[in-house]
Amino acid sequence: MSGRIVVTGATGNVGTSVVRVLAEDPAVSLVTGVARRLPEWRPEGTEWRTADLAREESAPALVEMFRGADAVVHLAWAFQPTHDPVTTWRTNVLGSLRVFEAVAAAGVPALVHASSVGAYSPGPEDREVDESWPTHGWPDAAYTREKSYLERALDAFERQHPQVRVARMRPAFCFKKESASEQRRIFGGTFLPGAVARPGLLPVVPDIPGLRVQALHTDDAADAYRIAALSPDARGAFNLAAGPPLDARVLGRMFDARPVRVPAGAVRAAVAAAWRMRLLPASPHLFDAVLRLPLMDTRRARDVLGWRPTRDAESVIEEFVRGMREGAGAATPPLRGRLAG
Repeated sequence: MSGRIVVTGATGNVGTSVVRVLAEDPAVSLVTGVARRLPEWRPEGTEWRTADLAREESAPALVEMFRGADAVVHLAWAFQPTHDPVTTWRTNVLGSLRVFEAVAAAGVPALVHASSVGAYSPGPEDREVDESWPTHGWPDAAYTREKSYLERALDAFERQHPQVRVARMRPAFCFKKESASEQRRIFGGTFLPGAVARPGLLPVVPDIPGLRVQALHTDDAADAYRIAALSPDARGAFNLAAGPPLDARVLGRMFDARPVRVPAGAVRAAVAAAWRMRLLPASPHLFDAVLRLPLMDTRRARDVLGWRPTRDAESVIEEFVRGMREGAGAATPPLRGRLAG
């Protein structure tokens, strides 16, 4: 029995899956979920606490929440507002630093941190990169800049607190059916109709040079977090992704649409215009970063954690777009479902 595991950001896409797999693990006696707003969802073996990591006064409360825990899984993250990077910096960077400091102050022996493929520097087009690839991110996008900064903060934290076992999880983009409404709101906007995700509806998909990304089912990512929280050998960084890489050819086959070459500059200009008019939440800076993401080699997670994704990337996207069409969600404030269009 590993006792109690604390999960910050416990009501979001990854957090709900992590809470569930931990609560179902017989090695865990109690999962403490931490979120800004309490959910209706109360699985057996869990308790809930509220905290706003952006607020400085949350620091003492975090120490008390973490005290006696066997591990803290830190997932809390704010993607919006992209027009106000100072606000996301307060939650994502300053809030994470408060979590790291509270872990040390409370004497928690293990910290599992949600980094990202977005922390990586632009990568080669002809091969996958392992965990030794530089994590300087793409400096112009808030998301990648913040993820990269926290990698440096953890470098310092590990030197200052060698008694804390630190695992850095670097997943690809994580999707599940229940996250469809939330992710549509975050990246596509409130009024993006889910019907556009129906195969056969769109005659073409844009083939943008350099656009090739990896995806992962959120539940598979959560299982890696579970293993990292419970395993005394889980230290350092772990890439998490499923195959195959997604590009226009794969998406065209999935959506029964023809790939059509479109210059990246033209797409960026359209994204930038929509973002400036506040019609699109996703920023052109994030678009720039996505074009430069490396493909990740996941052998270390397989060898050290014994982890394997159970679903391939195509089935993950198929499930996600089905969720978009249905307005799927879950009984937490971030994951509330909504059918648009």
